[in-house]
Amino acid sequence: MATTLRFTPNLYRYLDCPNTCVSGATVREALDAYFQANPRARGFLLDDQGAVRKHVAIFVNETLIRDRTGLSDPIGEGDEIFVAQALSGG
Repeated sequence: MATTLRFTPNLYRYLDCPNTCVSGATVREALDAYFQANPRARGFLLDDQGAVRKHVAIFVNETLIRDRTGLSDPIGEGDEIFVAQALSGG
């Protein structure tokens, strides 16, 4: 299954993260496939336990994922995973 993985442009300042197509049945499987080609991205997006970092939001087809720890949200062919960095400040 091919799923599009895209990143918000503000992440490019910190990480080389080109948009790509990945395969997998869950968000975890898709990200693991991406990390094989881009291992530095893993440490930026996930903590040392493999959960999504607090400053990162992951969406599947514009819906925020529910499982930020196991990343078990299902994906299908033609879906889009969008990774965004939460911004804060005043």
